[in-house]
Amino acid sequence: MAVICPTVTAFDPHEYRTQIERLVPFAKRVHIDLMDGEFAPSKSPDLSQIWWPPELTADIHLMYQRPAEQIDELIRLKPSLVIIHAETETDFPDFAAKLHAAGIKVGLGLLQDTSVDQAAQIISDFDHVLVFSGNLGYHGGAADLSLLDKVRDIRQRYPEIEISWDGGISDQNAPQLVEAGVNVLNTGGFIQKAEDPAQAYRRLTAII
Repeated sequence: MAVICPTVTAFDPHEYRTQIERLVPFAKRVHIDLMDGEFAPSKSPDLSQIWWPPELTADIHLMYQRPAEQIDELIRLKPSLVIIHAETETDFPDFAAKLHAAGIKVGLGLLQDTSVDQAAQIISDFDHVLVFSGNLGYHGGAADLSLLDKVRDIRQRYPEIEISWDGGISDQNAPQLVEAGVNVLNTGGFIQKAEDPAQAYRRLTAII
C-alpha cells in the first residue's frame, strides 16, 4: 500500500518548527530534508537542531557530501529511516551496517542522472530506494515522469524493497507514480504551500 509522506524542507530553526507543526494534526510519517550547502546548494538547520513529535514517524533525507560524519548524531536522533545519496563520498556497506545495528533503516537516493546499474552493487545493503526528481534542497520541483522507467527497473530487480519518489508530486501524477511501483510519495510544495495542507494531504491519500 502506498503512503503520502509530507516533506519538511527548511532553512532555519523557526521555519523548521513552522513546517513540522503544520503537519502534526494530520501526518503520520514525515520526510525531513537536511542539506549541507555542498552536496545540495542550500543549507538546512544542523542535525543538532532537528526534532519531531513522538507521534510522527520520521525519515531523514540527508543531502550531505560526507554523510558518515553525521552517524553519531543520526544514531542519537534515531529516526525510522535515513536516506543518503549514491553520489556522495561514503563507505556504503559500513554506513548501512552501523545504522542497522542501531535499529535504523537505511535508504539510497538516486539523482536523475544516476542509473540503477550504477548503484546496483550497493542497493542490496539498503532497505529503501529514493528516486529523485526535484530541485535538490528546495520544495517545488517538477516531476520528471520519464524516471518512472527507473522505478519499474528497481521494482523488477528488487521486488521487496521500499521505493519512494521525491519531486513535483501532485494530485495530477500521484496515481501514476503508485501504478509504476512507488510506495512512499514524499510530497513537499503540494502540501506545505496549500491553503489547507490537511485537505491537500487527504486529497492525495484518497486518490492513491
